[in-house]
Amino acid sequence: MIATESLSKRFPRVTALDRLTVDIAPGVTGLVGANGAGKSTLIKILLGLSPATEGRAEVLGLDVATQGARIREQVGYMPEHDCLPPDVSATEFVVHMARMSGLPPAAARERTADTLRHVGLYEERYRPMGGYSTGMKQRVKLAQALVHDPRLVLLDEPTNGLDPVGRDEMLGLVRRVHTDFGISVLVTSHLLGELERTCDHVVVIDGGRLLRSSSTDEFTQVTGSLAVEVTDTDSHPDGTRALLDALIRAGLTAGPATHAGEQAAPGSGHVLLVDVADESTYDVVRDTVADLGLGLVRMEQRRHRIAEVFRPGTGPYDERGSADAA
Repeated sequence: MIATESLSKRFPRVTALDRLTVDIAPGVTGLVGANGAGKSTLIKILLGLSPATEGRAEVLGLDVATQGARIREQVGYMPEHDCLPPDVSATEFVVHMARMSGLPPAAARERTADTLRHVGLYEERYRPMGGYSTGMKQRVKLAQALVHDPRLVLLDEPTNGLDPVGRDEMLGLVRRVHTDFGISVLVTSHLLGELERTCDHVVVIDGGRLLRSSSTDEFTQVTGSLAVEVTDTDSHPDGTRALLDALIRAGLTAGPATHAGEQAAPGSGHVLLVDVADESTYDVVRDTVADLGLGLVRMEQRRHRIAEVFRPGTGPYDERGSADAA
């Protein structure tokens, strides 16, 4: 679907991409990296909108350096920033974009109605977009990327500016683009948990270089540790500390979780990670929690998180595995 070989892009004072070599198969692929990682630069090169300094890139088997127009006929693009004219309706805008993509007038109107229905804007399709919420504007941008029935869509931060409910709804739409219509997706996001839930494959870049390209299952494979979370009680105001001490006395190896992505539930203590020596570890943890009279919030085998790929200092990733900027 997408292939790059030693792809570089240099500006006078910065190298945005540095000999990037990656192959992306059909499906839903996440492109992740901290601020300045090169994600937006890569998308512009893939669309044929910005020339690479050196190296090669192909999209759908077409060379981006010489066949950019043909690529754009078969690819949809959802930009990160607001680019919608406020005084026209969603229908007018999406029909215009469909006509720009080569659809005849009748087909453009029909495809526009279908696409706006798919993204949940059918009832609001005749309203001027200046009165739309951020979530509605994001849906219009997704609709115009899909209206010409592309083989691939490039979505740049589609959940940007949305609240948690809006993010979940947008991620559901992104997933359905592939499952319902067979369109492959390359989506960028600085919220790593979103990619874990949505994508089949994740590409991680940093400073324009490839850090890792793997299936989501490989990124999030189980570890040899249990994540254990308990509630505090009157007799044990710090239940997590009491449990940690008791588990160590029982001969287990345990400690507080320090990995990105390990966040305790509201009302509970911190998360402990307990090494699993054998099957008896589960029984020891359960019995110890009961002996202390603590409430067990969860005890589950811990999985790796995408955020762990990043070295300390790579980017401003918080404890939920997200970054402040993309």
